[in-house]
Amino acid sequence: MTDPAVLRSLCLLVAIGLVLLLWRRPNRRLAGAALLSFLATFVGIGAANQVAMAAGWWRFEVPHGLFLGIPLDLWLGWAVLWGPIPLLVRHRLPVWVLVLSCGWLDVLLMPRLDGLVHLNHDWLYGELLALAFGLLPAVLLGRWTVDRRRLTERVLLQLITFTGLALWLLPSAVMARGDGEWGRLASDPVWRVSVILQLMALAAVPALAAMVEFAVRGGGTPYPWDPPGELVTTGPYAYVANPMQLSAVLMLGLLAIGTHSWSLAGATAGTVAFSKFVADPHERSELAARLGERWVAYDSQVRPWIVRRTPYYTGSATLYLSETCTICQQTRDLVESTKPVDLTLSPAEGCTVAGLRRALYVGPDGLQASGLAAVARGLEHSGPGWAYLGWLARLPVLRQLLQLLLDGMGGGPRQLPTVKER
Repeated sequence: MTDPAVLRSLCLLVAIGLVLLLWRRPNRRLAGAALLSFLATFVGIGAANQVAMAAGWWRFEVPHGLFLGIPLDLWLGWAVLWGPIPLLVRHRLPVWVLVLSCGWLDVLLMPRLDGLVHLNHDWLYGELLALAFGLLPAVLLGRWTVDRRRLTERVLLQLITFTGLALWLLPSAVMARGDGEWGRLASDPVWRVSVILQLMALAAVPALAAMVEFAVRGGGTPYPWDPPGELVTTGPYAYVANPMQLSAVLMLGLLAIGTHSWSLAGATAGTVAFSKFVADPHERSELAARLGERWVAYDSQVRPWIVRRTPYYTGSATLYLSETCTICQQTRDLVESTKPVDLTLSPAEGCTVAGLRRALYVGPDGLQASGLAAVARGLEHSGPGWAYLGWLARLPVLRQLLQLLLDGMGGGPRQLPTVKER
């Protein structure tokens, strides 16, 4: 029987060796995609192992070097084998061949890792789970990132990956070396845990809205090696320069309260300090070099961590609402009462867009939104409180549900006369 320590080392060394062997013509985008695939696999494999161990499908039998019950070097090697390596051979093998090949190798090798892992008779359920949540998403995410395809899917998989890293793995690592525990969320009074979780959900809204804005306005993602092609200054970015970081810090702080972890609170404060004094200056310098005067003008007006009282816009937008609709008139009165900045309210009946049947928002850059999304965009001109409601109403899925509810209450599409363009 091979020494478990040797098996663990081999898993990591073989994975790294294969990467070095396959790494040809390195470039920034490929390197970024490989790192992203590794992170997605690391999170997916970790989650699959937690389920597998809880279900009794397998358990690791080593006493040292464990993180969340998994040998860390084995976890890293596993993530390299299933993350960067499939990306490096993407031109040679289809996705389904890669998935079946990795599954077949695992079925052959896992029973031979004597002394490292104990498999129960139903361990193949865990294998299928790992392939579905650890391998397949990472393979797709890596390929889509390199080829700049499937923007919506890329954003969604990035959201899952970085949520797992920031709100599960990072807190787990901090609490493993300090104080606090996840069990507090189960043992504390229900009302207290409920309040913390609801506040975390509310704190997540600016980050989610910012990700949507990156995709819609900039055609990119929050990942530094897959950024928007254009400078995004709308949505949450009209009020604060780093809405995603701000949301993440707020959620980590709430999580520290929920888990009773002073260590996590300290790590959260350290994250803010690192971002402010190390990451932010570097990022701002890089953006200034890449985006030029537009970024310099934006950076002089919108700062990280400090939310503006009024939004930053470089032109005027227009919100068209019908004059012959009671709900539209009430909506117009509401928006006017918020004293919006750089927003003109005009009758929909005079709009030159042919076939207009809902409220319409036309942004300074020409972006159009209709129905509830138009009103939500209009509210984003009215200060951070109203803007927050607008971001919330525009979130995918929630927006469609609210629009259906509004349509059922009489706010659906209606035929409006329009004026032809001269």
